[in-house]
Amino acid sequence: MKSLMLFLQSVLQDLEDWCGTSTTRDYKTIASRVEDEGLSFLTITLAGFGKDFQKSLDQGFVGHDQFVGFSRTGGLPRFMGGFLDRIFDRKSGRLLDDPDITAIWAVRQLTLMFAKINLPCTNKREAAAIDGFVECEKDVRVSDRRVPSDLYETFARTADHVFGKVFSRVGMLVDADDIIPKHGPGATADKLSGNAKWNLSVWHGRLEDGLSFDRALIPSWRHFDHLQNVTILEPEDELPVRVVSVPKTQKTPRIIAIEPTCMMFVQQGLKDAITSEIERDDTLSSLVGWQSQKPNQQLAQMGSLTGSLATLDLSEASDRVSNQLVRALLTFHPRLASAVDGSRSRKADVPGHGVIRLAKFASMGSALTFPVESMVFLTIVFMGIGLKLNRPVTRKLVESFVGSVRVYGDDIIVPVEFVQPTVTLLEAFGLKVNVDKSFWTGKFRESCGKDYYDGEDVSIVRLRSMLPTRRTDHGEIIASVSLRNQLYFAGMWRSARHLDDLLGGLIPFPAVTPESPALGRNSFLGYDIERSCDHLHRPLVKAMVVQAKSPVNPVDGVPALLKWFSIRGNEPIADEDHLVRSGRPRAVSIKPRWTTPY
Repeated sequence: MKSLMLFLQSVLQDLEDWCGTSTTRDYKTIASRVEDEGLSFLTITLAGFGKDFQKSLDQGFVGHDQFVGFSRTGGLPRFMGGFLDRIFDRKSGRLLDDPDITAIWAVRQLTLMFAKINLPCTNKREAAAIDGFVECEKDVRVSDRRVPSDLYETFARTADHVFGKVFSRVGMLVDADDIIPKHGPGATADKLSGNAKWNLSVWHGRLEDGLSFDRALIPSWRHFDHLQNVTILEPEDELPVRVVSVPKTQKTPRIIAIEPTCMMFVQQGLKDAITSEIERDDTLSSLVGWQSQKPNQQLAQMGSLTGSLATLDLSEASDRVSNQLVRALLTFHPRLASAVDGSRSRKADVPGHGVIRLAKFASMGSALTFPVESMVFLTIVFMGIGLKLNRPVTRKLVESFVGSVRVYGDDIIVPVEFVQPTVTLLEAFGLKVNVDKSFWTGKFRESCGKDYYDGEDVSIVRLRSMLPTRRTDHGEIIASVSLRNQLYFAGMWRSARHLDDLLGGLIPFPAVTPESPALGRNSFLGYDIERSCDHLHRPLVKAMVVQAKSPVNPVDGVPALLKWFSIRGNEPIADEDHLVRSGRPRAVSIKPRWTTPY
């Protein structure tokens, strides 16, 4: 904790330099409350201050119900007053006509910097998150019953106008048994990993609606005998998804559902087919995507500058998309609908609750969750646009909103005049708009990890792990090197220098370029040279290099041949050991090496 407080002091000194104000009393307040409340003051309480600050920017004034725990009488708190007085009027609490954008960045940098440290929650918070998963499932069932049939019908027609051509082309691939499945790198419910996934011995019968098992599990009909080892399960015997929690913030973990191997195998193939067809469509590729966050970020910047575009964010987005809504999405494309439904897990094994039946389409963990929810949300956006304009949604109308509408997962960009009907429809379908992270009235916007005020980038650098104290803290060292270099390029020189001293005392820490394999400090002044390579006569430095080898997991015979013909791109050629080593590394280490500084 002492190391973290010293680092925080250097951050405050950087903010002083940028804004020309004193932070002495601010540090005393933080130190006192950390002593009383522990690390949670930085990760939870201070982060709550930052969220209230952002909402105050959006609404244009400080509400009396904001900054709870920092202001006894309500209104603008004294904490960070040197910065806040450059942004809000102290007496009225109203946003200044020309607030100091650097001060806005400074407040966000300090208050939100520690919100996403990768630390485990308390057992109580983890249990509450699991209970919340089950309660959310109940909410989905209730909303399913409340949505009127005519609303589903409107949704289905709108989806067909927006995605009809894409769904038809993917449906043709399904009909021709041309979906090419693949295995992802993650964990599976049956605990197969790496190359072991290619030797599948269990297949769910419902998957036949999307891809026949004799097409998916052997490279050619010559190896038909291999299918004798495959057990085909009926729906009642299927393995449920395994619900687990993974670290997200100290306030709450992230709840995901790990899919069975055979289900993920087909989900990945369907996802790739849908993605490929959307990328081929010039209109849709401009409206929805999950390959790049940059288009959303650019529109968020435009929205902050002109006020014409809103950024919306949803809470528990994946877990609140009903399976009934996804069925409506694919109403006019029964072949694709059958394939998607067949690759959807219907049951979940929830810790403390046993096996439950799912009403949601899928949780985070399914390969189809992200693309399907993106398409659902875009459809609802255009329903809202049609409702506001009092006209039917046509392909021509959809094309006219290229450049002003964009969906990336649950990050939604929509013109401000269509916010209210969009929000109303989202909530009508049982979805929940996150009001703390949705902005449309002021000049602040955020989307896909970038934040803007009046067109200026006010994005912050976040601390993702605790600082290292020993050379053997490999994960913390890797994260701290990244943090140091982000701080350097953000102009936070004192903080970067503080980490230079910390890391330099643990590992060799030369100056290198961002492209170097070495763990080193980036600099505008170039890179260090400590010796020359005897063979290639290129400069070298002694530095720590990350080593992360996939575990030994050999595969041969028919499964190896199947993998060779299934993998896209040049991976079988680029990775000559892919039939011997596979899967995510079990551990990451760092080793001293002579390596290039560029």
